[in-house]
Amino acid sequence: MNFNQAELSGYLNIFWQFSWPEWIIFSLIVNVFLYLFSISLFIFIEKTCRKSLLQEKNHPVKRSDFYLSLLTILCNSFVMLLGAFLWKNGWIVLGHTESFMGIAMEVVSLLLLMDLLMYFFHFTAHLPFLYKMLHGKHHEHVSTNFLSLFVLHPFETIGFGLMMLALLIGYDFSVVSISIYLLLNLIWGTIGHLNREFFPVSFDRFFVGTTRFHNQHHLDESKNFGFYTSIWDRVFGTYK
Repeated sequence: MNFNQAELSGYLNIFWQFSWPEWIIFSLIVNVFLYLFSISLFIFIEKTCRKSLLQEKNHPVKRSDFYLSLLTILCNSFVMLLGAFLWKNGWIVLGHTESFMGIAMEVVSLLLLMDLLMYFFHFTAHLPFLYKMLHGKHHEHVSTNFLSLFVLHPFETIGFGLMMLALLIGYDFSVVSISIYLLLNLIWGTIGHLNREFFPVSFDRFFVGTTRFHNQHHLDESKNFGFYTSIWDRVFGTYK
């Protein structure tokens, strides 16, 4: 399976010619769409999945959480604008991987590398002097709801984005690989913050960061700092 590089180049040229006001509007539209997609996916799974609840009931949706989730959209839009700036100034170079296998390898690499970086970032956010200031609000959601994924301090959202941009500066990932990774990240984050197990129990043996795996972290904040996998928790002794 090959992707048409000529069409892809033409697609990228459209964005290359965007003015900054157009980039601002585009980034906001994209991130609002992804926000609504995540909420819709959460609600769809909640209504169709027959598995039992992990906790008695979902965390109540508060007005403050809604406002904070909107701020997360703005922060994600800022990161996207920063990425566009780095791209247009030659700091980020998009690769030309065309084969299915090449793209699959890039996506897996992004998942594993980001999982490692996010493990350390997440672990650091739980240090006492940072937890109260940055990460404590997210953990008010001991149980979760459709906004929990977006209830983050702005520094957390931007920090995640900066780690992603650092990887893109370090290696020329293709735009297809980046897009697939970002979509998987959103879906994984949404599923990870469900209040009912989505994956079969057997998936745990494959080091998958299942819904129950992340739910355990909300119950015991000293364990399960990984996101996509439980690999790094097992390596560093924080797995439950």
